[in-house]
Amino acid sequence: MQKRPKGKASHLAAQADVKLDCEFDDPIGMLRNCHHKIKRSLHVLWVIADRAAGRELTGEEMAAVRSAMDCLRVDGTRHTADEEESLFPRLRAETISGDSEELNVLEDNRRQADPLHAMVETLYSTWMSAGALRPENQLRLQSCTESLKRLSDQHIHIEEQIVFPRAQRVLDGQTIAAMGQEFGARRS
Repeated sequence: MQKRPKGKASHLAAQADVKLDCEFDDPIGMLRNCHHKIKRSLHVLWVIADRAAGRELTGEEMAAVRSAMDCLRVDGTRHTADEEESLFPRLRAETISGDSEELNVLEDNRRQADPLHAMVETLYSTWMSAGALRPENQLRLQSCTESLKRLSDQHIHIEEQIVFPRAQRVLDGQTIAAMGQEFGARRS
């Protein structure tokens, strides 16, 4: 288990709220930027789960948790659609048979992460409304945030080191532009 850093909750809220801009003509850049936001949000949830264990969340911690969960709910959902509806099918169409193993791993990571996200959201919601978590739920929250962080790190590494460079090599400008239009449509 990684050691969780110490620091102020307001710093964590600011991390979760950072906006990274990228235009729709660079959908791969948009996916990379979204990775940064997702990593920051998971980091916030991971740190607070440990730091505030056994006590009520402060107002700043609650704001940071809400911001992080909103980011994961909105940006994470769009990011998943951007990849699974726009990028992955195009890559599968362009790759040699058996050359999409990484995409299968990424989709499996996401299937594993979905129930973890739901549990984290439920446990944090309970904590914020009840003022405390039972010790077994506190341990479950810490375990879930740790697992999400680990899955996310693996997922992002595969995409940024293998999948995105492959996409930039094999997808032509017209395909990239079509992906950007689809990304824009999801945000309108």
